[in-house]
Amino acid sequence: MGQHFQEVRRMNAPAFPSGNTTAPSGTMAAPSGTNRQLTLAIGIQWLTAIATLVLVLAPLGPILWQSLLDRPLYQPNAVLSFDNFARLLSDAGFLRAVATSFELAFAATAIACATGVGLALFLERTDLPARGAFRLFALAPMYMSQLVNAFAWYLIYGPAGYLTLFGEMLVGVPPWDMYGIGGMAIVAGTSMTPLVYLFCSSSARMADATLEDAARSVGAGPLRVLWSVSLPLMRPSIIYAALLVFIGTLETLAVPLVFGRPVGLESFTTFLFSRGLGAITPDYGLVGAAAVLLLVLVAVLLAVQSVLLKGAGRFVTVRGKAQRPRRIALGALRRPVATVFWVYFVLTLMLPLLAIIARSFTTFLTPLLSPLKVLTTDNYALVLGHPAYLRSITNSVIVASVGALVATLGIAVIALVAKRSAFRFAKGLEYLAMFPRAMPGIVAGIGFFWAMLLLPFAHWLQGTIWILMIAFAMRGIPTAYGAIAAALVQVGTELDQSARSVGAGWWKTCTAIVLPLIRPALFSAFTLLFLGFLKEYASAVFLYAPGSEIIGTTMLSLWSNGDTGAVAALSVIQIAITGVFVSLAHFVTRTNRDV
Repeated sequence: MGQHFQEVRRMNAPAFPSGNTTAPSGTMAAPSGTNRQLTLAIGIQWLTAIATLVLVLAPLGPILWQSLLDRPLYQPNAVLSFDNFARLLSDAGFLRAVATSFELAFAATAIACATGVGLALFLERTDLPARGAFRLFALAPMYMSQLVNAFAWYLIYGPAGYLTLFGEMLVGVPPWDMYGIGGMAIVAGTSMTPLVYLFCSSSARMADATLEDAARSVGAGPLRVLWSVSLPLMRPSIIYAALLVFIGTLETLAVPLVFGRPVGLESFTTFLFSRGLGAITPDYGLVGAAAVLLLVLVAVLLAVQSVLLKGAGRFVTVRGKAQRPRRIALGALRRPVATVFWVYFVLTLMLPLLAIIARSFTTFLTPLLSPLKVLTTDNYALVLGHPAYLRSITNSVIVASVGALVATLGIAVIALVAKRSAFRFAKGLEYLAMFPRAMPGIVAGIGFFWAMLLLPFAHWLQGTIWILMIAFAMRGIPTAYGAIAAALVQVGTELDQSARSVGAGWWKTCTAIVLPLIRPALFSAFTLLFLGFLKEYASAVFLYAPGSEIIGTTMLSLWSNGDTGAVAALSVIQIAITGVFVSLAHFVTRTNRDV
């Protein structure tokens, strides 16, 4: 503590010109003021570090503890044992769930990478027509909850889906079966394609045109240039995106719940869901052991990702003499490639969206009967007229707005301590802020649920929207921290030194100078958190209670009861809320130069 105090003292000490050892007049009270500033800085930094540590460890500690107990953690006289892991690894159902999860993750990653990389190459490196519309369509699934996306695909391509029945009318048999690994992989892969496109598009835009020119100079055609030159240069981005998609697929709950469970296919997440929430008597020990294994698996994959990206410097193409990238002319291939893209977006985005909108306004959706004959607003009347359903919409908006705002401010302080202070454990705090990347949503939900049972002072949070905000905030720390920390790096430290030279302390410098300069990053972080909070559902399934429902948990409940009309109506409402918020955010960023 003494060393840290001296570091903070040096950081906050007023700076005077060289050779001038006399403080300016009027600064006689500086020593006591400086001490107050030092005390405030030290207090804020330690409080931030402790609060972050508690927030991250709150779900992790109970999970690890429960996995080693022979009975529920809230019962007395529990004995430490590894029996839960032994039972889990000998459970045939769990081993099948692990195998299913890995098959799904590999297949979904292959689909997402193939489509996402293809989108990045053709939209950013070629003269493909309608690129602006395609970019909009490519990113659109990011704004949709995976739960909504899974429901939409079910309504159009499921066993009783509109196009499935239409195809059966034409050929006599169902043209496809979405139940199984293949169907789940298509839904999960296409929903995560925007993630791959987002990471690979920036890499494609920064490609050095001289390398592509060299390939064309020896007679390579446009497709050969893309395959042999542009694609290999994107390898770091592809690796990074592929690992994120693989991890995201392992964590997903909606897709295996909708397209796997009806035919007996369990995944890692549905196993946790069924054993922890769906069972009459939950096996807490088995759930804890499974959650620990999933947590370790995701952490290992993130470590592998870091190792694979260590050699990314070999792929640097933007240097001092690099040329401005020029688009590759597709020639006669322009229209055929554009047609393929239009077909892809119609099948994977537009038709599912139309299906869920149409189902929300009809009593049932079938090609055997015109939708105009079964039009109704009963689904919306049910959702908006039922107190619990209406409350879930209100709660979602409150959690997303208030929770995202508070979380943005808190994560901004974490970033300031980690990046702009002399705090002794700043580097450790940064690692701690990134750790929730390794914690799947359903694992976080289980952990916070057990934390409320284990910690006496946490009981008042049980069944409230506040615990949802806390859980969502913990999950959102890495995302918001990345946006804010990147902006902090771009703000020169000489501004801090100038403020301290006139007597400002660390906290005053941060709040009066640094934070106003990174206002755009703060707004971006808030936008990301708002959308994430609005879409989140996996961690909430273990935490909500009557009175604290959100849209995602209500949709799951309605779906389990077979009320697809109300599910569709809630899905459309969530999409509408997202659309309004994204439009407002776009308007603010366009009309306010400071944001």
